[in-house]
Amino acid sequence: MHVSSFVTVVCLKSNTGKESTMGPWIIQMTIILFILLCCSQAKRDQMLYCSACGAIVDELTHSIGLVDPKKTINVGSFRLHADGTMKDKKVPLARSETHLSELLDAVCESMSDYALHVDPQSRRKEYKRFAPRSDGDGAGAGRDFPDFKNFQFGGPEAPNALKFACETIVEELEDDIVALFGRNAQNPHTELCKNLSDYCEDSRNPNEEL
Repeated sequence: MHVSSFVTVVCLKSNTGKESTMGPWIIQMTIILFILLCCSQAKRDQMLYCSACGAIVDELTHSIGLVDPKKTINVGSFRLHADGTMKDKKVPLARSETHLSELLDAVCESMSDYALHVDPQSRRKEYKRFAPRSDGDGAGAGRDFPDFKNFQFGGPEAPNALKFACETIVEELEDDIVALFGRNAQNPHTELCKNLSDYCEDSRNPNEEL
């Protein structure tokens, strides 16, 4: 039974029979439990979720950029030709809903290419990409590899936590992400990670390459 439903049941029972003597105490304890449960569900590691959100934006932006802008996809149309057949409607493949949904289905697998990075000066922690991309772009491409001594590759803050956060964000904001990238927002990091979700406190790219 959901906690809020349990509160309602307890309130009803407190007004009937012998259970009324225990009613107020049970109600108070149940309300406290409900508040604690809500707080525990709402509490998230902001650094983790901000990093995951930024990684999602970076990975989607990169994948979209790999698609030939001339490629289109037929999405159909509600309009009909004079003979009753449906008119074809083509849109750019890269930012089509179909393509973006496919990218989202796989984006969290890329979280294994990220690790917890600790800035040697500020000691600020955030997940950053350490692995070069298979197409030769990203960290390590045409530049020195990042300093691995500032990365932590194991322990309780391993990339599996980042993948879980990524999957949570995708599950909760899938429609918003598709709409955001579909209209080619100018600053997707700010739009998604701050304005829409409030995962990040500032508008900078939380996964800026080293």
